[in-house]
Amino acid sequence: MTDLSGKRALVTGGGTGLGAELALTLAQAGAEVWIAGRRMGPLEAVAARHDSIHRVSADVTDEAQVDAMFETAGPCHIVIANAGASESVPFAKTSLDSWNRMLSVNLTGAFLTLRNGARQMQGRDWGRLIAVASTAGLKGYGYVAGYTAAKHGVVGMVKSAALDFARSGITVNALCPGFLETEMTDASVANIAEKTGMSAEEARKSLEKMSPQRRLIQPSEVSAAALWLCAPGSEGITGQAIAIAGGEV
Repeated sequence: MTDLSGKRALVTGGGTGLGAELALTLAQAGAEVWIAGRRMGPLEAVAARHDSIHRVSADVTDEAQVDAMFETAGPCHIVIANAGASESVPFAKTSLDSWNRMLSVNLTGAFLTLRNGARQMQGRDWGRLIAVASTAGLKGYGYVAGYTAAKHGVVGMVKSAALDFARSGITVNALCPGFLETEMTDASVANIAEKTGMSAEEARKSLEKMSPQRRLIQPSEVSAAALWLCAPGSEGITGQAIAIAGGEV
């Protein structure tokens, strides 16, 4: 098991779903973990599950709040930009407000989080910057143009930032899961069912069919990949967009 004793990690969007799983995995590996999000209730519930998890309220789209988040958490060795959101609408009906919301939380939020993490890590001999992107950062999906554009942007940002730190001990990577067994996918299932008349079971199966393995990805599979990026032997893995999608991409 990877030993992260003495390391401090920050996970945004840490109150639910994948973020909660990432926080628990890092804490169980020995790290001191800070989780951030806009709603304190879910953060407190996750923090109660492990003594090494602490919480801080922050909206990652607000630069001042991101600055304050890092001041509260202190110098971090591992920063995971996980906070995100998705809206489903046909491209021709996508409003500018929806487009800007998707870019703000999924791309700008990841940028502010990783940039501030990078500033803290400069001059150190070890650091891990990880963005949770999506298979939508590697391919297109219908009805989510804003989300897909933002996730493609995250992948490009990671590739560029990795070059800036290539001669240091800091690596920068993106994890690109397919549809996950999380609350966000539950919302997608409900949206599909409402708009198509499918049952919830049929809608879920339509998402499962996106993967050649015919299943949703478990959050634990993504957290295992994050842990691998923090383990000895991962030093040469940087600037990568790692698909965790059952062979979909």
